[in-house]
Amino acid sequence: MTSTTPPAPDLRALIKAYDVRGVVPDLFSPEVARAIGAAFADVVVLPAAQPSGTTPPRAVIGQDMRDSGPALVAAFAEGARARGVDVVLIGLCSTDGLYHASGSLGLPGAMFTASHNPAEYNGIKMCHAGARPVGQDSGLTAIRDLAERYLADGVPPDAERRGEVSDREMLAEYASFLRSLVDLGGIRPLKVVIDAGNGMGGLTVPAVLGTGAGLPELPLDIVPLYFELDGTFPNHEANPLEPENLRDLQAAVVQHGADLGLAFDGDADRCFVIDERGEPVSPSAITALVGLREVARERAAGRTPTVIHNLITSRVVPDLLQAAGARTVRTRVGHSFIKEQMAASDAVFGGEHSAHYYFRDFYFADTGMLAAMHVLAALGQARSADGSPVALSDLSEAYEPYVASGEVNSRVEDVAAARARVVEAYVTQQGAGPVEVDELDGLTVSHWEDHPRWWFNLRASNTEPLLRLNVEAADEDIMVKVRDDVLALVRAGQG
Repeated sequence: MTSTTPPAPDLRALIKAYDVRGVVPDLFSPEVARAIGAAFADVVVLPAAQPSGTTPPRAVIGQDMRDSGPALVAAFAEGARARGVDVVLIGLCSTDGLYHASGSLGLPGAMFTASHNPAEYNGIKMCHAGARPVGQDSGLTAIRDLAERYLADGVPPDAERRGEVSDREMLAEYASFLRSLVDLGGIRPLKVVIDAGNGMGGLTVPAVLGTGAGLPELPLDIVPLYFELDGTFPNHEANPLEPENLRDLQAAVVQHGADLGLAFDGDADRCFVIDERGEPVSPSAITALVGLREVARERAAGRTPTVIHNLITSRVVPDLLQAAGARTVRTRVGHSFIKEQMAASDAVFGGEHSAHYYFRDFYFADTGMLAAMHVLAALGQARSADGSPVALSDLSEAYEPYVASGEVNSRVEDVAAARARVVEAYVTQQGAGPVEVDELDGLTVSHWEDHPRWWFNLRASNTEPLLRLNVEAADEDIMVKVRDDVLALVRAGQG
């Protein structure tokens, strides 16, 4: 009988372009985590380690509150230790808490989280030392291929020296570092409702905005919603991008007469803002608001600022920031692209439509908490001409002059054919007038330099037969018309 070699495991459904994400244990088991840990050591940690005979190679690992986290972390750490890497465990933290640890300790890092995904998921966000991203072009593909080989071979080989494990508490250092970046001590008193969604904001908010880390008290009256850490998400999914997950916060802001509301996702690296009326403030408006603060600080220091924004953010972002003296750089959607461009451009700030906000002062990484602190500072310092406090709805109005559709997803049988119908109507035939077209990330069609002003972006999902549409226009009627016309083309023949 002829023996055959079993096929190598396929981790493409688990290890995507930006991170690791999958259902536990179907796609993501401790065995798989161990193989990924060994591959992470080989691809990211060991090549950057000091020469033999000096400090042993080290990596830092954190985790969110999901029940599957401890077993997966232990297995990942075991794989890294087998390859000779010392592991520093910082325990429960937000993703930006892991980035702070990676940046402040100068170590590669791995954060175990599935962010906003449901309870049955878990994942890993990995970074090089200094919180530099590990994406498909910066190590993640090599990690996937090597992990598949280790799984096929049984176990990763042991290095000559086995790595050691240590524990380190980083929450107080993280909180103190953020406090050093934005001064909230002199703002007017604010009442803030904060929805942590049973995610890691329940740990980080008391430490950073309260006195949980031994820091001075701030003029903030915080009304907590769902601060209990619970990876089963008993109240609502920790995904503020979905409107239904904001409803409790919106109601609480109005009920308590609060100045604003803040919502964090599961790993607390994204922050969404609600005004005093209970209405959402768009992430593009927050990008403009925070961006202008950072631009002003850069210019006061005699530097020419650069700000990064992805191609789906509102046109108000480059409009206002360029008028304030900044250079703006438009980039693809996705945190690894933004972070790479941030570092390459020495950008002071970056923002995405999905409420990821990036700061040069935070290792070019994203942090929802620091963005929230900038919003609190801006609101707490804002005064009208007569000296009276300004409401957030009035403050943000200047940053939301256009009308956006939000992201509209369409499941289609033939993505290429659907896209081709849109190209034929808008680009080839120019049925809506002369347009500018680019394909930096999907298809962007713009009629912004003429009237009526509108643009749209149509992007395909990397993992599903979906097309994602974003439309912006100078007024509601035009936005609705463009949105509905494009959707009719995309969905034609879908039954």
